[in-house]
Amino acid sequence: MDDIHYREYKILLRPERFFDPHQFEVYWHKLCLIAPEFKVAATTNKDGFKRQVREVLFYDTPDYALYRNAFILRKRTFYTDGWPDHEHELTLKFRHPELNAAAEVDVTPRLSGRADIKFKEELLPLKDSLGGMRSLYSHNCVLMTPGLVLDEGLGRITQVFPELADHCPADKASTISLVNNLPVEEVQVNVGSFDFGHGLIAKATISVWRDRTTETSIIGEFAFQAKFDRYDDLHIKARARSEEFFKAAQTRAPEWVKLGATKTALVYNFGKQLVASHEG
Repeated sequence: MDDIHYREYKILLRPERFFDPHQFEVYWHKLCLIAPEFKVAATTNKDGFKRQVREVLFYDTPDYALYRNAFILRKRTFYTDGWPDHEHELTLKFRHPELNAAAEVDVTPRLSGRADIKFKEELLPLKDSLGGMRSLYSHNCVLMTPGLVLDEGLGRITQVFPELADHCPADKASTISLVNNLPVEEVQVNVGSFDFGHGLIAKATISVWRDRTTETSIIGEFAFQAKFDRYDDLHIKARARSEEFFKAAQTRAPEWVKLGATKTALVYNFGKQLVASHEG
């Protein structure tokens, strides 16, 4: 439960760079030129630029009680050939810059069905400069098509996720609704992978988030994620190589990078002043 099994490296990308679908390939080509300099093998998937569309919705109380206490409640719906799939994904995430604080939160639900619990270290650029690195730690619970109606209110949510009652002191009668009334359209390509040696392989994605109502781009993101059995078993050279490549991806293509936020923070602050959070 409290051992890290994923390391995900994320770089936010300027939304104006994605003015047409070909830009996914343009950016990936830049990364593939950088990788060999750090002895990183980049592989492009056969259907690496096939675009997948998903709807991403964030839910919270009117005063953002979940987010202010480091929780994120997200519903993601997948589309096939323009039609929504029958299944959807519900995620409760607790994210914090302190490892121990994230490890102590149990996101296991009181709900029948399969729950996928993931503990991740998320690597992000520094907020105000290129070429650096900071960590956020997230405890995630992912449920597929749970029988949970999100607009039933915070009281119902805390029944399913009892840990919320202890870490999110809010009125249980509070309503839950779509954050900023903003439906996000996510277009993503599962573009390929990076091999850092010594068994450390990471799957790479490039995505762009748009306001589904206006089709205006909000933010892009380049990410690569590695999964492993034990954090302590990561080979020191492979880990260092992944981090140096992550920093170089920022400094070698600075015109693409957007500093200072996370995708979730941008949704919460969409057209508003900053909302306090624990994102560091």
